[in-house]
Amino acid sequence: MKKKNRADVLVFKHFTHLGLAGLGLALLAACSPTAGGPGALQGARTSNLTLVQISEDRVGGITAETTYGRKAIEAALPGFTTEGIQTAVEERTEWALAAFNSDGFQVLQVFKGTNGKVRTVHGVTHHLEGPNAERIGMTFAEVGTRRGDCRAGRSLWRGMAICKSKGHDTVSLVYAIPQYDGPFDRLAPAGELKGAMLQRIIWTPGN
Repeated sequence: MKKKNRADVLVFKHFTHLGLAGLGLALLAACSPTAGGPGALQGARTSNLTLVQISEDRVGGITAETTYGRKAIEAALPGFTTEGIQTAVEERTEWALAAFNSDGFQVLQVFKGTNGKVRTVHGVTHHLEGPNAERIGMTFAEVGTRRGDCRAGRSLWRGMAICKSKGHDTVSLVYAIPQYDGPFDRLAPAGELKGAMLQRIIWTPGN
């Protein structure tokens, strides 16, 4: 599959903003270069193929010392290419570098810090793994996230839950609840939250 153009890439902005987990995950499954292969989706929600591992101190080869720029990021992610995109973070829309694997499938969104280094990295596909084996498409209950480690999302991520990865202060998990209609100033009730679906894994370098 060829690399997606900018309009295709921005689909991530729309389903993240609206929290349409089912639509977003279906689109990812349809575009997956591994569909039907060894990384085939499990129940059309998660994947057993890992293109990038996210840990406490790195995302693949990206670390706190990685310079923000196409050459540096591509060097840290062998076999990947990068392209500038606009995408939604919690409070605004901004430019980032999207990292694509050799099949042209978007895996990461990399954001620039004020020091010229990488500020944060968003994992946006099924085919990566968090430090506790979290995978996009898993539910809140499946991951085992604790409600006390979460807060309600704001602005563009209204209605979502922003949570800590257990034992890893540098990694956050962004959950969406399909068709959730509020209230938006607090976390969803426990019965709804347990079915929330993981949509992004976010790494922010520690100090």
